[in-house]
Amino acid sequence: MKHRKLKADKIFDGFTFFQDHVLIVREDGVIEDIVPKESAGEGVETYEGIISPGFINCHCHLELSHMKGHILEKTGLVDFVFKVVTERHHKKEEILNAIAEAEAEMIKNGIVAVGDICNNALTLPQKTEGRLQYYNFIEASGWHPSVSQERFERAKEIYNLYANSTKLQTLNFSIVPHAPYSVSANLWQKIKPYFENKVVSIHNQETSFEDDFFLDGTGDFRRMYQLMNIDNAHHAPTKKSSLQSYFDELSVASSAILVHNTFTRQEDVDFIKRRQLSSANKQGVIAEQRQTQKFKPKTFFCLCVNANQYIEGALPPIELLRNNNCTIVLGTDSLASNWSLSIVDEIKTLRKHFPHIALSEFLQWATINGARALQMDDRLGSFEKKKRPGVNILNEERLSVQTIF
Repeated sequence: MKHRKLKADKIFDGFTFFQDHVLIVREDGVIEDIVPKESAGEGVETYEGIISPGFINCHCHLELSHMKGHILEKTGLVDFVFKVVTERHHKKEEILNAIAEAEAEMIKNGIVAVGDICNNALTLPQKTEGRLQYYNFIEASGWHPSVSQERFERAKEIYNLYANSTKLQTLNFSIVPHAPYSVSANLWQKIKPYFENKVVSIHNQETSFEDDFFLDGTGDFRRMYQLMNIDNAHHAPTKKSSLQSYFDELSVASSAILVHNTFTRQEDVDFIKRRQLSSANKQGVIAEQRQTQKFKPKTFFCLCVNANQYIEGALPPIELLRNNNCTIVLGTDSLASNWSLSIVDEIKTLRKHFPHIALSEFLQWATINGARALQMDDRLGSFEKKKRPGVNILNEERLSVQTIF
């Protein structure tokens, strides 16, 4: 099969930068090798910028694409959620067209795989076209215990549609909790069997008062339940943070993607570390370097900084996560809560607020880390032989992107 030889100012292979090297790619996008330029021979295509693997969007709500610009910025999470729940119902044709346009936007922006939240099956027809790779998170929510069976059956119905689709190229789907404040104890018990050996996603500590609700029952979530006419009398504060109240429910999952983490604290990260150590010790793992590998679930912290800016004008504690060697990945959230579906735009905002962090680190979050989080690193996320990760050209100064494969 024919191949192409690509050279730029730098090559980022998913882990580090190479200079004066050439990426050799088959015409079908499969990686052959990275070689020194003097070994590449003739026919080298030269570009300005950085050659990078395709980007991984670990958190998106593609089904909300028709709500672009519908909700004002900086409403705060409670009013944002209320508007999404009560105003998301538009004409089906309008929703399907917006889904197709949003997917095309992600492809144009160099995204090759998406962790997508599904509260219905409206995105399924678009996904069967196979233009992007998806891990489909079938979201379950229902705060009052009386609706747990109904909400579980609804999630299971969507799950079965994905499971029985003969047109999907992959079988990447799981039932997941929406958020700790929207899943009752009854509903947790019904969905937990669907976590086993799957990737599970959950909205985590997105607002300052999420912890207050679990610690002592206070905070603005009480107003949200009033707005939605949901009886909250069953709630018993755990006297622990939100993360520490639910995290053990995820224990049988292979990977957990905690999304937003805007108000995650050191004691929450320490809690996860203790769970890692405890799990490793139970399995008889002695070598420290093997503990994280053996822990279930592997934990990934997904940042959606533009959504944080859009909804509340906040930023996640990135230095805390970095100082604790947490594995960070990137997401875009939805067009209801963001100006675009672009991982590059997320990196632009990160770079603006954290200029001391090297671009190579941001790119690692956007490529190999994301592929590992979605269990797609056997084929995506890095320029390793036989993978087909997509190829982008990134302008280092403007952070604009051009797709090659």
